[in-house]
Amino acid sequence: MNTVGELLRQWRQRRRLSQLDLAIAADVSARHVSLVETGKSNPSADMVLRLATQLDVPLRDRNRLLVAAGFAPRYDERSLDDDALSAARDAVARVIRAHEPYPAVAFDRHWNLVMTNRAVDPFLAKVAPHLLRPPVNLVRLALDPRGLAPLVVNLADVRTGLRTRITRQLAAAPDAGLTALYEELLGSDPEGESLPLESEIVIPMVIRFDGRELRMFSTITTFGTPLDITLDEISIESYYPADAQSAAYFTEIDGRNPGSPTDRWWWRG
Repeated sequence: MNTVGELLRQWRQRRRLSQLDLAIAADVSARHVSLVETGKSNPSADMVLRLATQLDVPLRDRNRLLVAAGFAPRYDERSLDDDALSAARDAVARVIRAHEPYPAVAFDRHWNLVMTNRAVDPFLAKVAPHLLRPPVNLVRLALDPRGLAPLVVNLADVRTGLRTRITRQLAAAPDAGLTALYEELLGSDPEGESLPLESEIVIPMVIRFDGRELRMFSTITTFGTPLDITLDEISIESYYPADAQSAAYFTEIDGRNPGSPTDRWWWRG
């Protein structure tokens, strides 16, 4: 088992910071950072969290740092069913619903769906039932030929974009489950390339659906200062029409189905 000093050094190197860089950011001496990393000084829980904050360590891994330093974990990991997260559930629902008539999804760190709004439902109508049994994985859903892949005109671009995003996610915070997902669905990608950031922004997702080609781009929303691991790991992806024709289609579909469900919570099954 790694010591807290070894773990902190790994995070510092992952963030490409020197001991001096970290010391200045955390308002401590570089010597103290060195002593903590080499195990010659035992940091307090507050010091562990101060350094972890400057290193942008995810809450799940901050708990691991605390345990390695001999302290109890500080951050809870509760189910979204928990009453304590009712306000967070409402916040996710508000963001998702407010984005209608355009599609929006919420997912966890492994890209498993948490919630979708009603604009997503038509695209799932012909998806194989086994792909819609929770946990529903968004990457698998997008790339599987029995899922959404037949609808995606620029599937190679979407696949490459997913490779880029998950590669960056793993570089920021390694995760065994996400690594397994990457290797299963993207590791053998013949393209084998990551998109430059500029291309990642300007290439939309193009979907052929209902006799039309819909062009969309997306943005990501996360909780700003979560104190719960579950919330720390939820992302909301909102899709926007990239042209007037696509926007008109979503408005038209929304007008046809005014009484349909407004959202679907996927973690409940």
